[in-house]
Amino acid sequence: MLYEISEKAIRLRREGKKIIRFNMGDPDQQTPNEIIEAALKAMRKGKTKYASSAGEKELRERLAEIHDTSAENIIITPGSKWAIFSIMYLMLGDGGNVIILSPHWSAYELMAKSIGAEARFLRTSLDSDWKIDIDKLRELIDDKTRLIIFNNPNNPTSKVMDEKTVRGLVEIANDENVTILSDEVYAEISFVKVKSILDFEGNHIFVNSFSKTFAMTGWRIGYAVVNEELAQKMMKLNQITMTNVPVFIQHAALKALELRDEIAESMREAYWRRAKIACDILSKSKLEFTKPDAPFYLFPRYKNLDSETFAFQLLDRGVAVVPGTAFGGYREHFRISLTVSEEDIELGLKKICEAIS
Repeated sequence: MLYEISEKAIRLRREGKKIIRFNMGDPDQQTPNEIIEAALKAMRKGKTKYASSAGEKELRERLAEIHDTSAENIIITPGSKWAIFSIMYLMLGDGGNVIILSPHWSAYELMAKSIGAEARFLRTSLDSDWKIDIDKLRELIDDKTRLIIFNNPNNPTSKVMDEKTVRGLVEIANDENVTILSDEVYAEISFVKVKSILDFEGNHIFVNSFSKTFAMTGWRIGYAVVNEELAQKMMKLNQITMTNVPVFIQHAALKALELRDEIAESMREAYWRRAKIACDILSKSKLEFTKPDAPFYLFPRYKNLDSETFAFQLLDRGVAVVPGTAFGGYREHFRISLTVSEEDIELGLKKICEAIS
């Protein structure tokens, strides 16, 4: 449904209709010029050839410094999506099940289905402020459970797990000999501190991307921090599939890391302002929602709403959102992405409020 809405919104825009695209988690900011120039410079120097399927050593070493690990534990991938898919393929391709904390990014579930793995869901609710019931996680684990996946901060709720919750998840995973995959692509620009999976003991996996923090979604570069055995398997999978992330893009990523604090702060401030505007408007409506702990999303609820029907009706009003069914069957919810201008946020949210009044 997420992709169906996106394609229809694109088609309507091609027809000349103004669509406020609350449906895309794609920053409207341009990639910083310094990053673009670094890529151009690398291309002019001939960095356009095949290279290591693990990623450029210089980039892996810099990321290893940031995450206090070894370069041998870092694998560079074409976006975090490929990192997650390759891990699931390698760990679940011959059977087993994965537990996904929900609401969840739809790609997790679709990836599991594509490789024939069973997906189990630990649901949370707006009524409990999206808190995770640790005891219910234990009930979902059996001898075929190999992986637990969560997004922290969460897409679509923009909520951050507190340290106690992450610790509880890790303790259960360690007791049951299950690996956690923590997708932390929004952590660097979170409004509140995020406790990373890398801060805990255990054989767990950290995945990140340059897409959100640096407005580099179309560049397709991300990475995973894994144990050396899995790193070698991921490298071999890269060799027989995508070969390597273009070297000039990896040089651009190195420049992004040089500017990391400055860019992250700028993005954080921009989305904090947008979140405040959005919360001020929605708080005057009949929608229920939790205030975001991080960019980019709000996940409001309207009792008895059929969000799929509502999403297509909103497109006729020039506003694109994603129905909550795309994130684990939350039919009364829909996702709003604040990746548009402040002016369009005000206009689009007022149209949403009018539609439910």
